[in-house]
Amino acid sequence: MSSISPVTAGTLFKQPSFLFFLLSRSFTRFASQIGAVAIGWQIYDLTGSAFDLGMVGLVQFLPTALLVFVAGHTADKFERKRVVQLCQLAEAATALFLCWGSYGGWLTGVHIYIATFVLGMAGAFESPTIAAMLPLIAPQGSLQRATALSSAAAQVATITGPALGGIAYAFAPGLPYGLMLVFWLFSAVLTGGIKVRETEAAKDAATADDVFAGVRFIRNNSAILGTISLDLFAVLFGGVTALLPIYARDILMAGPFGLGILRAAPAVGALMMTTILARHAIDRRVGMRMFQAVIVFGVATIVFALSHWMWLSVLALAVLGAADTVSVVIRFSLVQLSTPNEMRGRVGAVNFLFINASNYLGQFESGVAAALLGTVASAVLGGVATVAIALMWMKLFPKLREVERLE
Repeated sequence: MSSISPVTAGTLFKQPSFLFFLLSRSFTRFASQIGAVAIGWQIYDLTGSAFDLGMVGLVQFLPTALLVFVAGHTADKFERKRVVQLCQLAEAATALFLCWGSYGGWLTGVHIYIATFVLGMAGAFESPTIAAMLPLIAPQGSLQRATALSSAAAQVATITGPALGGIAYAFAPGLPYGLMLVFWLFSAVLTGGIKVRETEAAKDAATADDVFAGVRFIRNNSAILGTISLDLFAVLFGGVTALLPIYARDILMAGPFGLGILRAAPAVGALMMTTILARHAIDRRVGMRMFQAVIVFGVATIVFALSHWMWLSVLALAVLGAADTVSVVIRFSLVQLSTPNEMRGRVGAVNFLFINASNYLGQFESGVAAALLGTVASAVLGGVATVAIALMWMKLFPKLREVERLE
């Protein structure tokens, strides 16, 4: 247990590199959330198919599965902020393609899937790399608060991004993609201003065994394995994000603007929770708190699934977002604090694979289940499965349940 004095949120805000990190991540989240609304609505508009909507998640997940080890090795071998900048520029170029195609009237579902695959490739490299940077930016003893503040900054963008995307799409299908282009360019500039606490030495050429070091590390650490596998299976079955366009159009009758509100609701709950966590870090029984948060996540999913009222649906999604934030802060802090710096990219890439599997394969699973069972039935089943998995993992990973403190 660390004896370093805790660093307050105010002190963190006085760190220029940390501010650049927050702003860059916020603009990136703005772009991705606008894109989620625009791509989801446009695909459903073009096809009217829940299966095709779920395919968006599968297409975006595939690059992560294919590139996980290469991405992790890249994050540990090269200068991390340059890797992140290149990814953000690639994402900006993809947004330009979508904007051009939408305004030109020639954009098809196939084009959107191709662009989504490219965005997934960029994200496969960007996310584990930027996660590996945060422990080198935040002062010692402040990672949990830094993670909460970073999540809060991203959630501010997530709250307004979907609504902005819905409004922009209502004006013109190409407008959201133009906004994404601008935000990703801003992110690339801000990332260039980040300075890490340590100089990242160049790594020698790695052997194949080095590339898989992250897998071995996670396999040998039961607390980390339990943490990331819990997220994988719980969110895999409990995710309702892919079904939001169906709920907005066919169940709640809310239209594209209502879809933006629904997409923003989890971020509202998440922002409220990150505000609390930034001031009051979880300092005891952190393992149990994570399990409790996943159970609340599952219950909120069930409430949303059964709701036919907009206000109740928004409230359920807000609770869902708050519960997810507790899990995210604990999971990220536990993984980063338990991993040596020279392995954070490879471990982070494996962790990101699990996260993407839960999010994007969860979208695919939700789309397929909705096509087979119906939208409401599939969402209810997912929430029940999430609660069951949390209870099962408490028995399978007792060491994780007994984790008392992070820092």
